[in-house]
Amino acid sequence: MDAAHRRPDGVDDQTVEALGKLSEALEVVEEARGHLYAFHRRCGTADLTLQEAVGLLRRAGHTAMADDLQTNLVGRNVLPDRWSYQVVEEYDAMYHEPFRAAEAAAREELVEGRRHLYEAEMKVSERRDGP
Repeated sequence: MDAAHRRPDGVDDQTVEALGKLSEALEVVEEARGHLYAFHRRCGTADLTLQEAVGLLRRAGHTAMADDLQTNLVGRNVLPDRWSYQVVEEYDAMYHEPFRAAEAAAREELVEGRRHLYEAEMKVSERRDGP
């Protein structure tokens, strides 16, 4: 095992397991963040596609319907007073960044900042010969 993934002297199994769970939790937060970015992109794509539909309806002579969609849906907030980019920014600032910082601080304090010790030890114990 490389030095970056070897537990420091004196670190017990419970600490490595706890940090593994904390890392696992952070991975879920990262995954949720990815879904939030996908939500942001899908909202933007929906709005741009809606604008195309409004233009097509207008050109087809359905002016009242186009006007209604333009007024009531184009550029609409996804939450009160927020577009999707603001939701992403708030999540990043209020949850994602503090979570990442807390996980990094725990690793720094307990295992000299080393990452994935639990997984590295699992790799050693479960490794088999071959590809």
